[in-house]
Amino acid sequence: MAKKTTKEVATHGSADFDWEALSLDGYSKIERSELSDRYEKTLTSINEKEVIQGTVEMITKKEVIVNIGYKSEGVVAANEFRYNPDLKVGDTVDVYVEVQEDKTGQLVVSHRTARMHSAWLRVNDVLRSGEVITGFVKCRTKGGLIVDVFGIEAFLPGSQIDVKPIRDYDIYVGKNMEFKVVKINEEFRNVVVSHKALIEAEIEEQKKQIISGLEKGQVLEGVVKNITSYGVFIDLGGVDGLIHITDLSWGRVNHPEEMLELDQKINVVILDFDDDKKRIALGLKQLQPHPWDSLDTNLNVGDKVSGKVVVIADYGAFIEIAAGVEGLIHVSEMSWSQHLRSAQDFLKIGDSVEAVILTLDRDERKMSLGIKQLMPDPWNAIENKYAVDSKHSAKVRNFTNFGVFVELEEGVDGLIHISDLSWQKKIKHPSEFCKVGDMLDVLVLEIDRDNRRISLGHKQLEENPWDVFESTFALGSVHQGTITEMKDKSGIVALPYGVEGICPAKYLKKEDGSNAKVEDVLNFVVIEFNKDSKKIVLSHTRTFDDTEEAPAPAAKTSKVKKSSGGSNTDDAVKAINQSNEKSTLGDLDALAGLKEKMDKES
Repeated sequence: MAKKTTKEVATHGSADFDWEALSLDGYSKIERSELSDRYEKTLTSINEKEVIQGTVEMITKKEVIVNIGYKSEGVVAANEFRYNPDLKVGDTVDVYVEVQEDKTGQLVVSHRTARMHSAWLRVNDVLRSGEVITGFVKCRTKGGLIVDVFGIEAFLPGSQIDVKPIRDYDIYVGKNMEFKVVKINEEFRNVVVSHKALIEAEIEEQKKQIISGLEKGQVLEGVVKNITSYGVFIDLGGVDGLIHITDLSWGRVNHPEEMLELDQKINVVILDFDDDKKRIALGLKQLQPHPWDSLDTNLNVGDKVSGKVVVIADYGAFIEIAAGVEGLIHVSEMSWSQHLRSAQDFLKIGDSVEAVILTLDRDERKMSLGIKQLMPDPWNAIENKYAVDSKHSAKVRNFTNFGVFVELEEGVDGLIHISDLSWQKKIKHPSEFCKVGDMLDVLVLEIDRDNRRISLGHKQLEENPWDVFESTFALGSVHQGTITEMKDKSGIVALPYGVEGICPAKYLKKEDGSNAKVEDVLNFVVIEFNKDSKKIVLSHTRTFDDTEEAPAPAAKTSKVKKSSGGSNTDDAVKAINQSNEKSTLGDLDALAGLKEKMDKES
């Protein structure tokens, strides 16, 4: 009979066999349960995600073994204790239980997390209580410093390092400092600390003592705390005052850095302060005598002085003739010219100039100067240099509706009235005749020395053609012309020698009864001539109808009878022209010469 295996026994054995009672280690089920209960009672009860204390059992280069009284020790990376180089076996440390047993049955703990957890609790307590804590400055960052507080990286703004501005943050790196927690952001886990808050209370007490003793005119010693473009802030021992740039020196100061530097000790005088004495105005120049008080007493109006241009504006330039003593040269005192110009056209900052004192007020500490007075006034000898009827060349400066202003020389201007520009051209605005900058030949017509005015003419340099036109276009004379335009129902007629005439509508009727129109070339009779107004009135109708009533007395003409043969118009023109005085032919020669001259000029 074959021997049965254990499996067969288990399968085919008695159904009443108690496998649980079977003990391979010699303990029964009841004994094993009792032993397990006794062992569990010797272990520390721990929960995940909580902070507990443990004892350092072993320290290696990479790990620190911590016993927390659990079935297995916790293993912590050695770099988590880098902040504590004095750590030794037996020290009690906090650890954070992350996992009771990992896949290998190992307890997973963290000292860094435990520190962070404890630190946040501690930091919040410190914020509520206002307790002063100590932290380690780790490094510099943008706008401030990073500080280690209870294992948390806190931010120390540059403005919270000290009550005075700090320019070098690096001097604090690697040092322990005392702080107060001033702000916590739970969402972003940010902590802001302040060292300034610790000393403000002490400074506030000092400030009260200083402010209570402040008086206007009091001289105090202070330290330059900050320099700006508008002034200098002075630390008076916990209280700040401002020296405005205008109170640094009696002279001009472009920037306060020219006079003072940071951390410099100086004496200042209190000029003013508000009711709460929170704003204190200080002065530095007031500790020195005013330069005007030491100004030469023999200096009077009319004396010459020298100085440098320190400030320049459109209206003038300020000249410093001594430290803190300035005079103004108005732009009108820089040149005899009456043209509106800017002071920058004459001077620039830094120029050395000589000037004449025009006004001097020692009480008001004001002085006005002039430099044109050092040059001869061109109007003193105006009649000799620009005598009436003398010819000159002038530069066009500007226009008005009534004429052209020209400059004969610096300080001497004249006016050419629009009516004195041309004998023939009808000019509506001077800009039609010339432009700014042009050189024009002029004739002096009149001088008003008292009012500094000179009347000039341009057309007077030429013979008045209308003197010749008066005989050429005599009343009753006939001339061929072209209608160039219709204006107010009258025709504008271009006549020989560049002259224009006007033919009223009632005189535009032709011999065939039709009306003349633009571009028609016809013969016209002069029925009115006005040399003063440069006006010639014409009639075409009169060339064939001598019974037409004229508006003005006409020259003597012979009546022409209508011939049965030939044109009535031609006969009339021939008869009228033959009746003109023979002197007209001489005038025509003069006109021909005048026309040739004008053609060459144009």
